[in-house]
Amino acid sequence: MTDKKTALVISAHAADFVWRAGGAIALHQELGYDVTVACLSFGERGESAKLWKQDGMTIERVKEARREEAQAAADALGVRDIRFLDLGDYPLRLDREAQDRVVDIIREVQPKWMMSHSKWDPYNTDHMNTTQFALECRMIAQAWGHNPGQKVLGAPQMYLFEPHQTEQMGWKPDTFLDITPVWEKKKAAIHCMQGQEHLWEFYTNVARNRANHFRRNSGGMAGGRKAEYAEGFESIFPQTVDELA
Repeated sequence: MTDKKTALVISAHAADFVWRAGGAIALHQELGYDVTVACLSFGERGESAKLWKQDGMTIERVKEARREEAQAAADALGVRDIRFLDLGDYPLRLDREAQDRVVDIIREVQPKWMMSHSKWDPYNTDHMNTTQFALECRMIAQAWGHNPGQKVLGAPQMYLFEPHQTEQMGWKPDTFLDITPVWEKKKAAIHCMQGQEHLWEFYTNVARNRANHFRRNSGGMAGGRKAEYAEGFESIFPQTVDELA
């Protein structure tokens, strides 16, 4: 039995993990976790407009540029294991073969917690379909009758990271994480995503706003812990505790 601490982030496109969970990833890497990032697609068709505006651009060149950006961002966050499944985007085609591949990754990693998108996103159905897919893969990875002989998954929490247009998504955060100690790493990762430069300042502001929520929910004016940058998450499953804090 191993005490190795692991986590798995399932990202629809190659940049999603950076904007929405880069702080959590960098922080847990520093805490001794091995965080695996699985990018289902490069976001080559729907999230690479800046690249497509260049003359002579091709789908393969866009994919390569996105891979390089995501790898550089992962390096900035301290991630040593990033997987590119190259399933295509807009739309993501999440068939049984893709499911089997991700279940294998989950069982290999044996994550202490998992993370993916919000459950609802009418602006980008790739995102919400990824979360449904991730939940199904988690369920299959727990099934003793799936590929008998493999180590089955326990019951990791599934956290849903913040969507882009939060107020439209029915996303309700119940967990705020102080990422101030690793903000410079997340900032460096954000700046690796050259194809979506328009989001750099947006997600900096999100992190500042969530830090305000962290301060208020850690005691507010009565002694809340100072935080300058934070990320918010919605958990899917109940927590089990021995004492209420």
